[in-house]
Amino acid sequence: MEVMGLLPVSSIYIALSLVLTILLSINVVRNRVRYKIDMLHGDNVEMLKALRAHGNNIEYVPFALIGLAAMELMAAPATMLHICGGVLVVGRLFHAQGLYHSTGTSMGRMVGTMATWLVILFIAGYLLYAAFT
Repeated sequence: MEVMGLLPVSSIYIALSLVLTILLSINVVRNRVRYKIDMLHGDNVEMLKALRAHGNNIEYVPFALIGLAAMELMAAPATMLHICGGVLVVGRLFHAQGLYHSTGTSMGRMVGTMATWLVILFIAGYLLYAAFT
């Protein structure tokens, strides 16, 4: 099927991020049922990790995706968009995995955080550069 939409590259990473967000949400619900916790985290470490993995994703990903879509609207090269989107999604997977295995510092959290921040900063820089040239 050929797609002739306005944001064909960004749409891939928006879709992948939506799926990741739902998977993280399902994990929150799974932990709520498993540990019988209706609100907050009930001082349960597993519940807290699930909430933070989901929450952290929600705190960063929408802004990155808005920026990615703006880059595409400003005619950024497809390769650049795929690199930004791919690094974002892989970084978020690393972050979530790192949080599931440790409440403290972990390689997954560090890699995921750095990947996310670098993508967001790159996107911001690109948008500012493109806006003024």
